[in-house]
Order: sequence, then C-alpha cells, then structure tokens
Amino acid sequence: MIAKNYLEMLQRKSVIREMAEASAKAAAEIGAENVFDYTLGNPSVPAPPKFTEIMVELLTKKDPVALHGYSPSLGIREVKEAVAQSLNKRFGMSYKGTHIFMTNGAAGALAHALRCVVEKGDEVITFAPFFPEYVPYVTGAGGVLKVVPADTNSFQINFDELEKMLNPKVMAILINTPNNPSGMVYATETIKKLAEILKQKERKYGHDIYIISDEPYREIIFAGVDSPYISRYYDKTLSCYSYSKSLSLPGERIGYVAVNPACRDAETMVAMCGQISRGIGHNCPASIIQLAVSGMLYDTSDLSVYEANKNILYKELTRLGFSCVEPGGTFYIFPRALEEDAVAFCKKAVKYHLYLVPGNSFGVEGYFRMSYCISTEKVKRSIQAFEQLVKEYH
Repeated sequence: MIAKNYLEMLQRKSVIREMAEASAKAAAEIGAENVFDYTLGNPSVPAPPKFTEIMVELLTKKDPVALHGYSPSLGIREVKEAVAQSLNKRFGMSYKGTHIFMTNGAAGALAHALRCVVEKGDEVITFAPFFPEYVPYVTGAGGVLKVVPADTNSFQINFDELEKMLNPKVMAILINTPNNPSGMVYATETIKKLAEILKQKERKYGHDIYIISDEPYREIIFAGVDSPYISRYYDKTLSCYSYSKSLSLPGERIGYVAVNPACRDAETMVAMCGQISRGIGHNCPASIIQLAVSGMLYDTSDLSVYEANKNILYKELTRLGFSCVEPGGTFYIFPRALEEDAVAFCKKAVKYHLYLVPGNSFGVEGYFRMSYCISTEKVKRSIQAFEQLVKEYH
C-alpha cells in the first residue's frame, strides 16, 4: 500500500503552482505578452555575467574528476571558510567555516536547521503571513507548527498573540524577513523585542529556544529600509540562506545554514547536519556550484527592477482603492482583496488575464499575493487590467 501521508498531500496541492499552471496554459492560448502572471517567485533578472565566467573557468581549467566528484558531506572546506568570512565582513560576526553547512537551497537549509533543534512533538512558532511550505517542513521534522495571527496593520510581529502562544513545548521560532508574501522587513527594534522575550522564556522554561531565520530575500531591500542581520541580536540563531534570489540562481539549488558561533554546541549542530542529510537525502550539493558561488559572495544580480516594480504597483493599487502595506523588500506585495473571499476575487481577476494568488494558504484570508518579478513594461500594462477588475466591483 502506498504512503497515506503523501497521498493526502496530493489533495492539498500548492495554490501558487496551480495558478502558475493556469497562467501558462493561458499564455499558450493567447500569447504570453497578453497574460499578467504574478504567481511564481521566479527571479526575472539574469545571473551576473561574472557567474558565467567563473563557471566557464571551472569547466575549462579545473580537473573534471575533482570538479564533478562528491563534495564532503559538510560542504567544501574553502567554500565554507569564504562564506564565513563574507558574513563576518558584512555583518560584524565571528563565524568560522565550521559554523557553515552548505545545502540544496533555503529549503535544504530549513530542513537541516529544524531537525537540529526539533524533536517529535516539539512546537515551532511562525508568524502569519508565512510561506505555506513551512507546514511540511516542520511536520516532516516531527514538529508541530503554530501560527501567530497577522498584525495586518503593519505585518510586523504580533507580540500580544505571540506571548499567548509561548509555552514549554516551543523549541524554535521560525521567521522570514524580508517576508514572503508581504514584502515586509522586521525592523531592528522588532528583533530586539523578540530576542528579549525569548530570553525571558528560556529562563522560565529552563531550556533553549532557537530562532530559525529564513533569509533568501536578504539582499532585496528597498531604499531607507531598516533590515537587521538577525544573528547579531540573538545568539541562538540558525540563519538559512539561498543564492536563488540574490544571484538569480533558483535552479542551481545552493544555500547554507550558518549557526551563530555564540550558540551553545554551534559546531556540533553543523556536524549533526551531515547526519541529518543521511536521512533526508539533501546531501552533497553540487561541487561546481559551491565553488562558483564562493567567488560571488559580495555580488548580486541587478535587483533594481524589483524596487521599480514595487513603486509602480504600490502607487497604482492604492490609487485604485486597494488597502496595502508598502513592502520594504522582496518582490512580493500583499494587498487586501476587494471582497472577503480572496479565492473568488482571484478567479474574477483571471477574466482580465491577471493571475494572482489568494492569501488563504499564507495564513491570512481576504488578501492576495503578487510576485512582481516580471518586466516593468508588463507591470505598467497590467494596471489597465486592474482598472477593469476594480470597475466590476463598483
């Protein structure tokens, strides 16, 4: 008999993927230029030319047996050292290579980080709106995901609700800043307050509480926005990073877990990650990609298009009557729908070739997500479609 758990998951397919598939079908029928696809968070700018140059050099000059062989289970030592030094230089930290574990993207990083600190029945708290895949990530690690309701006025942390949910079973807080889907960035004061609350609860409960910081959008920050490096403010932080967004390399599946050196058993946790890999199959990211990104640690793609698109959408959507908190980063915006049923709203939008994602699966009903990693020209043309959609409601 096949596994019941995954059979049931087939009935709960990703809404994001379903809308993306519908958009692709429409594009095949009427032309991609006529479809405004705001579904997938797939970077729309190319990787830097330097990345291609490094790859060509590796392929033409490095011993192919070494280049294409298995990497060490904890990652290539010189790559880990380079990552550690880049974090130290940029954020004033004191990482060593032994605090870094190379992973298959942020998903692989989260899979390892959760298993480092969560055992069966332990609770992990996250904050709405949240990336829907956190549910299988946490349950797959044996934990129980608890969701703090959103503060829809700011999409910062709802501390009153957090205090109600903290209890001795909580072993980790899973945060995502800059946030998918809201685009909001937790301010320094927000992180300081969270850290102080967790320290108080640790003393009360008599055990460590970790922050697992999901940071794939760390480099996509808009002008004037306060974006702290979480580990600077809380010792027991496991930072989970991906180069998918900063370098536009989502298909290369490369990232890392960085365990704060001030965290008790930091190096032991990294060593544990090698054992965790044995059970989940996320072991040995591609050697060539590890080596390539190690030469790109201070570079990004040209990310300016995302802020340009955000500025247009925020201005025009609010002009049309949408309620929306202005994003501080990422390439997402999370407006309130024009009716309480966001699913119905997104279905109506399809009539105008607008493909949007209802916010229900992100833990906030009545809102919708737009991933604006599309051309600025197309963003501008989509405003007329939104105007037609708004007229339907008036």
